[in-house]
Amino acid sequence: MAAGKQTKGRQKITMKRIEKEDDRLITFSKRRSGIYKKGSELVTLCGAEVAVLVFSPAGKPFSFGHPSIERVTNRFLDKNPPPSDTTHPLVEAHRKMRINELTQHYNELLSRGEAEKDRGNLLKQMMTGSGRQQQLQQKQQSYWWETPIDELGFEELLQMNATLEELHGNLCRKISGASSSVNPSLASNNANLQKDPSASFPHGFGYGRMHF
Repeated sequence: MAAGKQTKGRQKITMKRIEKEDDRLITFSKRRSGIYKKGSELVTLCGAEVAVLVFSPAGKPFSFGHPSIERVTNRFLDKNPPPSDTTHPLVEAHRKMRINELTQHYNELLSRGEAEKDRGNLLKQMMTGSGRQQQLQQKQQSYWWETPIDELGFEELLQMNATLEELHGNLCRKISGASSSVNPSLASNNANLQKDPSASFPHGFGYGRMHF
């Protein structure tokens, strides 16, 4: 069984502008999701207040904030601590727990989406490889004399020529044996063909001398 295709593994991406627009948009979407995930991790692990505002290459805004992007930006712009919250401690604890649950659920969905995307890419590669293998098998199962001569090298041409000579000789002997009991004159002609097989080839073919 042939060894699987060797891959180079994960490679470091050069930090420069991506010129192709489709690739640039795909990369933006992936990296934006990564920023959201890192922000939610800061919220869950450290209890931090986070605000992320990103504009896409097309100018469309995307934001992520905890507890809300308005609260974080207002706190940053005013440079003042937030006013004391009179919310009951139990209500605040429930609110934080609910936010943590939603954040964790979001991260799970994000990881699941990335896993499904990787699985889809792998399936696509497997299907592509299977299609190529099927084409190769069909090509191998085709008759060897149907192979285009232009695709053959010199050694392969010599081998095909020798095979054709052997096949022609076998045909002449078979025809000679079958016709000898039917028509003596045909048997005589076939005997001559065995002595000079090139006599049965069209003019200019050059049997046995590779004059195609």
